[in-house]
Amino acid sequence: MMTKTAELHRMVMADHVCPYGLKSKHLLEKNGFEVDDNHLTTREETDAFKRKHGVETTPQTFIEGERIGGHEALREHFGQEVRNEDETTYQPVIAIFAVAAMMAAALGIGLLDMMLTMRVVEWFIAISMCFLAVQKLQDIESFSTMFLNYDLLARRWVPYGRVYPFGEAIAGILMVGGILPFVSVPIALFIGSIGAASVFKAVYIDRRELKCACVGGGSNVPLGFVSLTENVMMVVMGLWMGSKGLFF
Repeated sequence: MMTKTAELHRMVMADHVCPYGLKSKHLLEKNGFEVDDNHLTTREETDAFKRKHGVETTPQTFIEGERIGGHEALREHFGQEVRNEDETTYQPVIAIFAVAAMMAAALGIGLLDMMLTMRVVEWFIAISMCFLAVQKLQDIESFSTMFLNYDLLARRWVPYGRVYPFGEAIAGILMVGGILPFVSVPIALFIGSIGAASVFKAVYIDRRELKCACVGGGSNVPLGFVSLTENVMMVVMGLWMGSKGLFF
């Protein structure tokens, strides 16, 4: 059987090893190629390679003498998906809700010896709120700018875009512990109801196509069902926790 070979040129310097070069090498080996791994060990050597082959980036892969290109081009060559930077995706939201659900279930099993209880549902919503708040707080300026595209209160009072993530975090943290409902309930009801109304108006009445700020300002999650769900969950959680304080 003839061995498949590929020629790879990647940066391997004392202060920098190109991560895409490592990914390209792994991808080639995974697809059964024996890799002729050529290291570019200096900036001068890298620049000379780019000029010689008329390319702007490294790594570069050659198969049977044909230049395939960088890591993304190599993925395309092997029929793998290459996501456009502007492409919409629900992956961040799926990750948040999935991990929150597993954490809530683990708490239920570890602390209550059961998984299907209302307390587990409470933990799931509260932990999700905390995760979503953290996403926003990573770059609060970027979030608040995107938030201004559709939030009704933020458009009237710009600082609200910076207040919202802190409110969501505080309400979520208190609800995880089931403490101070007289603080968490009003916050959740307030920001959740305004958020739900804002999203519903922007998406379902005005029919606007916007990016959702729910997982931070740099997300490619489309505004709509996800953000509406986030805010409705806060309202429902606020009503539930409030009713527990009154009747239980």
